[in-house]
Formats: sequence, C-alpha cells, structure tokens
Amino acid sequence: MRCLVTGATGYIGGRLVPRLMAAGHEVRALSRSAARLRDVPWAADAEIVEGDLSDPATLLPALEGVDVAYFLVHSLGQPDFERLDREAATNFARAAYEKKVKRIVYLGGPEPPADEHPSAHLRSRAEVAKILLESGVPTVVLRAPVIIGSGSASFEMLRYLTERLPVMVTPRWVRNRIQPIAVRDVLRYLIAVAELPEDLNRGFDIGGRDVLTYGEMMQSYARGAGLRRRIIVPLRPLSPWLSAHWVGAITPVPNSIARPLVASLIHEAITHEHDIAEYVPDEGLLGIDESIRVALGKIRDDEVETRWSNASGRDAAAEPLPSDPAWTGGTIYKDERCTEVNAPVEALWRVIEGVGGENGWYSFPLAWAVRGWLDRLVGGVGLRRGRRDRDHLYVGEALDFWRVEEINPGRLLRLRAEMKVPGKAWLEMYAEPRPDGTSLYRQRALFVPRGLAGHAYWASVLPFHGIIFSGMARNIARGALMKQPPGSGGPGRPSSPRSPAGSSR
Repeated sequence: MRCLVTGATGYIGGRLVPRLMAAGHEVRALSRSAARLRDVPWAADAEIVEGDLSDPATLLPALEGVDVAYFLVHSLGQPDFERLDREAATNFARAAYEKKVKRIVYLGGPEPPADEHPSAHLRSRAEVAKILLESGVPTVVLRAPVIIGSGSASFEMLRYLTERLPVMVTPRWVRNRIQPIAVRDVLRYLIAVAELPEDLNRGFDIGGRDVLTYGEMMQSYARGAGLRRRIIVPLRPLSPWLSAHWVGAITPVPNSIARPLVASLIHEAITHEHDIAEYVPDEGLLGIDESIRVALGKIRDDEVETRWSNASGRDAAAEPLPSDPAWTGGTIYKDERCTEVNAPVEALWRVIEGVGGENGWYSFPLAWAVRGWLDRLVGGVGLRRGRRDRDHLYVGEALDFWRVEEINPGRLLRLRAEMKVPGKAWLEMYAEPRPDGTSLYRQRALFVPRGLAGHAYWASVLPFHGIIFSGMARNIARGALMKQPPGSGGPGRPSSPRSPAGSSR
C-alpha cells in the first residue's frame, strides 16, 4: 500500500517510516520543511513532500493516491495546542475524504472516565480522535498510555526523576495506575492496523503487559539501571502546576511540555478493553522491566533513532540566515574567530560535529551551564536536551538549546538558537583544509536583535564573548589534535586564534 506519514520528523513518525518500508509499503513522508528529513537514514527510500496541516491546499497533493494516512502530529508545547490540533485534524480529515483515502490511523491517548474532568492534553487527543472518526474515512484510533522507549518524553521524565532523586517528595499521582507500553509494540500495532477490514471505524485501547503505579514504575527503572530502591513520599498538596515545574526543574523536558503531560497523569491510564487482540496478536508484548531494559540498552549503545526534542520547535531553516551582502533587515552583531589547526580537516570535523551534549562546548563549562539554567527559568529549553547521538548530527536535530539548521559534512555546521533571547541567533563552525595537510577552524556567531531589548542583550553578553568564544575556538583546535588518526605525526601546537570579534552593522 501507499502510506502517508505525517509527523515524520517526530518521535513516532520517524521510527514508523522505515518499518513501514521494511513491511513492503511505499511511504510518503510529510513535513513542513523537506530539509528536516534530508539526512535521516531512510530519506533515499521514501518520497518526501512538503505540506502544512494548517494549510489545506498543501494536503491535497500530499494525499493523492494514498491508501493509508497516518496522523501522528500534535502541537504539545504550544500555548494554544488544543486549537492548533483541532484545526490540523479538521483540515486533514477533509482532505483525506476528498482524495478518497481508504484508511486513517491515529495514535492518541487514553480516555479518562466520563465523570472526571480530563486534562487539556487528553481532552485534545479525544477531540482529534472524534474529528477523524467522523471524517467519512474509515479510521482506527489507537489509545496509548505512557510510551516507554529511548528518547520519548515520558521515558526521559521517568529516567531523570529516578536517577537524580534517590529520595523524592512526590505528588499524589505517583499512586495512580498506569499501563505503560513499549514503543516497539506501539509501532507493531500501527503497522498492523493498516491492513484491518476496510469498513472498521473505531478506537482501540493498547497497553503493555503490566499494570502498576507511577511510583512502582520508578522503582522498576531503578532496578533496570542498577540503582538503589528509591524512597518515594507522596505529598497531597502538590498540585499539577507545581508538579510540572518540579518535573521541569529536574528533567530535560521543558515546562511547556511537562505541564500537559503531568496534568494527564492525574487520571489512571489503563486499558478498559483489549479488542485489538482480535485483529493483532499479543505475541511478544513487553512488560515494564523488559521495556526499560531495551530502552536503556539503546541509550547505552548510541542507537536512539528519534528523540522527543527533535519533534518540538520550529522547522529547520524556518528563519533566513542573514548573509553578509544580501541582508537588508537592519543590525547584525557578529563575533568571528579563526584558528590555525595543526591537524587534518577530518580530525577537526570530528570535534565540530561532536560538540554539545555530554561532549560539552569546549569552553567555560560553568558559563554554559548558567546560561542553560537562566533559559530554563524564563521558560526556555535549557541545555538538558543534549543530543541524540554522541558523534553524528543531521539537519533538524535538537542540540542542547540549539537546533541544527545546516550541516555540510566535513565543512560546515550551522546552529540556530532556541533559547529565549530578544532576537535571532546563529552559531557557525567551519572546517577548511589547507594545502600542507593542516586545517583552519572558523567560527562565527550572529545575532539579529529585536527592539531595544535585543541591543541591550548583546551589549550585556559582549564582555563574556571574549572569554567564551575565544576559548571555544582554541579548545576545539586542541581537541582536533587529539582526534588525529594513529601515525599522523602526533599532536602539534595550534597558533593563537585570530579574533576579529565585536559587532558590525
């Protein structure tokens, strides 16, 4: 069959596409920016098209000739995510009906009991499901609770809370029952339901083998990670709002995403029926201990396919880079550094592509950490998102509080800032070969201020740039010396960086 996958840059969609192709289907991946999918491993085997769920005109050509359309998008983290998801589902449903799509598949969340007031997150998921089920196109809705898998937002919350807090005072919801499901089982269901009877139009609850409390799940994680048993003290007065800020302070998940996720945990998330077993066998369904073991193994072996952070934020290349000759939008502040490196360009590139995350930023770690803390305080993403892979990057990935906007392997890495600043900021790192076998490292930071606050911001950070950016250039050059392959002549000494730093207009 020909399948359209929306949300192909997201956590589930990015994993579903290659598995659908492995099952023999043709896949068309939809993204607002095709550049976001340029470097993913499966890009050459899928048809990548651009489209925007908020623009119905772009959906009609994307759905042309499609048999099964997967709706895997959500606007979680946006202030008005309920409205955005409602409009996206409505546009998608109408376009799918017009193009005579045979089936829609939607991955939603559990439905709370009718006598409870659902959280905004679950309310929105239920509303989207209703819109799609009433579209006139046969629709299968899979209602999944907490998804356990390397890189998922739910798993990152579980992981960091358990690892960082051996003793924790927790909200009451840690006693609520949940039925977590492994991401591999979610993907298996998503693939299998594409071939259900054509007239089937309904939702199914899906969950893993085990029903337990969130507190018990944290203890399960502690066992899997080789940690001591955690001491958990539920505290009644902790509201969902306070809980979200608590989660945001401890984990990489920012408050804008933590709030709706935590609010949904006040409801029990278990299956109320298991009719899916009539169509898809339960063979191999994982329990919580095995799900955690598999997820930790993927993290340990650097085999995390997708991460929650890559699905958030704006599409890569959404903002134009202010090029020197063509930019006419006003003031551009710059900080430029250039350093000769007594190492081949390949060694220099390995250092450049490896920046951030556990590898750090090669200068004044405390200053970078403080900047990340300050960003979290004002509602930003901070430095905790890290990176998906320790050594390799692709366009569209989140990298601490940056996003990879462009990567030219062996030559250029361009990052766009996603921290909260009064303006737009980029950081570029270049590796240039020299005739004698050594290389040149060039580094350029650009900032386009927004209003008076933007100019004041640049003035306030300028004194620190001389320390941070010059140290970064110097230490990246030194790091390249250590990355030289054996027999290359050994480390040399980089020259002092030439630093035409400051501002320009």
